[in-house]
Amino acid sequence: MADRDSGIVVVGAGQAALTLAETLRRGGETRAITLIGDEAHPPYQRPPLSKAYLSGEMPRARLWLKPADWYAAQGVDLVTGTAVTAIDRARAQVTLSDGGVRAYGHLVLATGSRPRPFPDAAGGALPGVHLIRGIDDIDRLQAALAQAARILVIGGGYIGLEAAAVARGLGKAVTLIEAGPRILARVACDRSAEMVRALHAGHGVDLREGVGVAALTEGAWGGVAGARLSDGTEVAADLVIVGIGGLANDALARKAGLACGAGAGGVIVDARCRTSDPRILAIGDVALFDLGQGLMRLESVQNACDQARAAAATLLGQPAPYAPVPWFWSDQYDRKLQIAGVNIGADRTVYRPGRQPGTGSVWYFRGHSFVAVDALSDPRAYMTGKRWLETGAQPCPERLADAATDLREAVAEGAAA
Repeated sequence: MADRDSGIVVVGAGQAALTLAETLRRGGETRAITLIGDEAHPPYQRPPLSKAYLSGEMPRARLWLKPADWYAAQGVDLVTGTAVTAIDRARAQVTLSDGGVRAYGHLVLATGSRPRPFPDAAGGALPGVHLIRGIDDIDRLQAALAQAARILVIGGGYIGLEAAAVARGLGKAVTLIEAGPRILARVACDRSAEMVRALHAGHGVDLREGVGVAALTEGAWGGVAGARLSDGTEVAADLVIVGIGGLANDALARKAGLACGAGAGGVIVDARCRTSDPRILAIGDVALFDLGQGLMRLESVQNACDQARAAAATLLGQPAPYAPVPWFWSDQYDRKLQIAGVNIGADRTVYRPGRQPGTGSVWYFRGHSFVAVDALSDPRAYMTGKRWLETGAQPCPERLADAATDLREAVAEGAAA
């Protein structure tokens, strides 16, 4: 049984960790709360990093989630620039990189994820190759972008597409390479990808799908000079941005013997955010849990915050199963892609055009059940779909496909409202 006097120690100091601490204090938690982050910065927003912050539209000060005096006022001990190097489950304590030790009554892992690197053997370690994760990464990328003219983006997921949009907005020549058959292959259907592809093509991105990067090439000056592609062609570049997926930061958990997943990793948790050790919880990007279609991780602000609140309820003795309706957004140029639900296992999609050219929504069904919606600059479709997912309403696919039918009339008779 956890020693309540030892307090709550959170490994990680991102949005999930902060939301947990804030929710605990609002819920009346009186135990000591410690947030331990390996970055030198206080908790900050991550979504703007590859969007408004990278483009220079958002100043650094607006990234901070709380003012500096909030932590002391709430009795939250914020430790930055310090990593946790080990978890001793028998003694219920963690060891820090500065040699210190912190005891815990409950431990919460909010360690997040990290970008999957491009292989060093294929040129991933060359100067001029950038990953996107934290503030320091973006600061380095901003400075390099100012000096570069030709940008190569590897990966056609959200991060790569957002980076391509920012670079084009800065007037750079951009080539985006996606090794898979198409962009957004892991998260969206063909029709949604088609809308996003047309958006980037309209802004002058040289977007190539179904071709990989065999190796990055080195210039005479020692930095990256371009890439040799799997089809034998070459692309010149002054700067490379890698966006080929993420890996869970679960090394601590694995070393401590907690149950973890394979592949991209993650710490396995139950519906109350508990790991295989009842004194240890996991939340946010690192948490691997079942949403009805097998174990998965969700790398989103929604999941970080909502799962943190669910973990807080568990720690407060008021547990409620975590059963979210996931949602996500991606800003690209002047368009916003919004997604609600989980489309895994969907066997039917319905496209509905938006009011403006190039906009629209895609509705996913698994059997007769509505499970997800993608909307490109179609906020009404997104909000309606999200509400239906939350209430269990079942729209009629045929009515959705008919642009002349108002969304309010698309719910099948007798369905939940």
